[in-house]
Amino acid sequence: MLNCDDNIVIALFTRNDMLKDIRKLLIQPGKHMDLSKVDPDDTFGKKRDELDSKLPKLKSSMSELQYKLYIENERALLIVLQGMDTSGKDGVIRHVIRAFNPVSCRVESFKVPTSEELAHDFLWRIHKTIPRKGFVVVFNRSHYEDVVEVRVQKLVPDSTCLERFDQIKQFEKMLSENNVKILKFYLHISKEEQKKRLLDRLSNPEKRWKVNEDDYEKRKKWDKYMSAYTDAINNCSTKQAPWYVIPANKKWFRNWVISEIITNAMTEMKIKYPQLSSQFNNIKI
Repeated sequence: MLNCDDNIVIALFTRNDMLKDIRKLLIQPGKHMDLSKVDPDDTFGKKRDELDSKLPKLKSSMSELQYKLYIENERALLIVLQGMDTSGKDGVIRHVIRAFNPVSCRVESFKVPTSEELAHDFLWRIHKTIPRKGFVVVFNRSHYEDVVEVRVQKLVPDSTCLERFDQIKQFEKMLSENNVKILKFYLHISKEEQKKRLLDRLSNPEKRWKVNEDDYEKRKKWDKYMSAYTDAINNCSTKQAPWYVIPANKKWFRNWVISEIITNAMTEMKIKYPQLSSQFNNIKI
């Protein structure tokens, strides 16, 4: 029969194994990753019931850590979500990010640039939306559209995209040095899974509003998108702003692993409540 100490040791080993698996999703700076070799069905051998039961506690931890971040008012958190159409960016916001209090959390979406935005450098519209101290901001698509979408659609030369990789790294390094923690998630689904989700949108009246003819045109360039994303992730995963490639065919796994990564990252930030000023020591109520 196991005693309490045995259970603690087993729990520690289990968590260490889990963290080791999650680190496999982290794209190490300077390492080459090929999206075609990443299994979008991978779940670390976990079952849905097991992970669904862990999600409420993780979301509770995220909420508590966000509150401390807001009270501390010294640092900020930026979460970047990228992926092909139907990869689950909105789903992550709905099932994971909703753990955060909207008082100090907002979501920013980036569509086709306006004429005013095009009149500035490509990072101008991004910088305006960076979180202030104490806040969390989530990018639903981001500045990476300017090295993926524009590259696939041949709106700028490849040489311009290569220059932008360096500019993005410098930009993210500057943010990090100014106390903005950056987490970037690429939601990796298969072409077959995307087809299922597009068909589901067509057959479901509640989802049909999402149907966009462009989604079907982009499917024809799937391999080009995979190549562009591979280059962007490999070139722009840094110590200050790492990329995680998330197997996202299984929505329940996607939600759990992103919640784990956010919780771990915020815990490692060692966020603290501000110290009470000594002037309050003699207050009597």
